[in-house]
Amino acid sequence: MLDGLRKVNKSYPSLTTKVEESGEHVILGTGELYLDCVMHDLRKMYSEIDIKVADPVVTFCETVVETSSLKCFAETPNKKNKITMIAEPLEKGLAEDIENEVVQITWNRKKLGEFFQTKYDWDLLAARSIWAFGPDATGPNILVDDTLPSEVDKALLGSVKDSIVQGFQWGTREGPLCDELIRNVKFKILDAVVAQEPLHRGGGQIIPTARRVVYSAFLMATPRLMEPYYFVEVQAPADCVSAVYTVLARRRGHVTQDAPIPGSPLYTIKAFIPAIDSFGFETDLRTHTQGQAFSLSVFHHWQIVPGDPLDKSIVIRPLEPQPAPHLAREFMIKTRRRKGLSEDVSISKFFDDPMLLELAKQDVVLNYPM
Repeated sequence: MLDGLRKVNKSYPSLTTKVEESGEHVILGTGELYLDCVMHDLRKMYSEIDIKVADPVVTFCETVVETSSLKCFAETPNKKNKITMIAEPLEKGLAEDIENEVVQITWNRKKLGEFFQTKYDWDLLAARSIWAFGPDATGPNILVDDTLPSEVDKALLGSVKDSIVQGFQWGTREGPLCDELIRNVKFKILDAVVAQEPLHRGGGQIIPTARRVVYSAFLMATPRLMEPYYFVEVQAPADCVSAVYTVLARRRGHVTQDAPIPGSPLYTIKAFIPAIDSFGFETDLRTHTQGQAFSLSVFHHWQIVPGDPLDKSIVIRPLEPQPAPHLAREFMIKTRRRKGLSEDVSISKFFDDPMLLELAKQDVVLNYPM
C-alpha cells in the first residue's frame, strides 16, 4: 500500500499524503470526484490489495477573535530564559494577501514596513519589526517583535530569534485545539529575558518554550475553529429551483444569487456551502431534480464555525444532528478522536506553574480541563 501511495502521489499533482498519530494514512485532495479517481487508481493500478477507506473528512483551521486577555509567558526548562507574548486577530484581508504572495517576508524591511503602513495602518515600529510569517513563508500568521530596546537587550534577543521563529512555526503548524493549522493570528513578543551564556539559550531550550507561549497566548484570545466553504454554481430548469434551494438549505448553504440564463429555460443559482456538508451534494441534487440540475464547486474562503469549541457545558450526543452553536465543539472533539488525541484540550501542557498562578490571581475563568 505504501508503494501504491507513493505512486499516486507522483501521478496526481495536487495530492498530499500524510500519516496521523493514530497510524491512519490520510489522502488530501481537491474534491470528492478527484479523491474517487485517486482511490480507483490506488486499488486497481498501483496496489492489488483491499483498502479500507474511512468516511471523508475536512481539514479545519484554528483562529482567535479577540486579543489575549492577559500577557502569557513561559520559562525554559533551565529557568534562565522567559518569553512573554499575546495573540490577536490579523486585519481583514491580510491572511489572503500573505497566501497570494501580495506581500512576501523576503522583502527588505523598508519595503515590508511601507506595505503594512500604507495598506493596513500599522505603526512604523511594528511594521519594521516583523520576524516571520508562519507556518511557512506564505503562512497566514505573523510574528512581531514588540519589545522596547530600553527594556530588552536586543542583541541577546536577536541571538535567539531563529529559535523563537522555529517555535512559532511549529506552533502555527499544529494548533492546540485539534492539531490543525492556525490562521489569521498575529503573535506579539512583548518581553523576553535571555541568558547571557550561549550554552543556556540553545534551540533545545528556546524552541519548545516559544511554542508553549504561542499556544497559551492563543488559548487566552477566545479561540475558534474555521471551516472551508465552497462556491457552488448550479444550473437547473426553472421548475427545479425550489428543489435546489431545499438541498442547499439542508446542508447549511446560503444562496447569493439566482437569475435566468437569457435565451434558455435554465436558471443559474450561486451559493456558498461548507465543505464538510458538501459530501454527496451532487448526487443529492440530481436525485431531487430528476437529474436535471448540474453543479460546479470550487474552494472560496474560510469562515468561523458557530459556537465555542472549548465550551464544556455542551454535550455531544451520538447520531444526533447538532444545533448551530454546538458545531465547533462537535468538530473539535471528532477531529481530536480521529487523530488519536485526548478528547479535550489540556492547558497544563501549555501553561507553566507560575502562569497558572497568575491566572488564578487575575481570576480568569477557564472552562478547559487542567
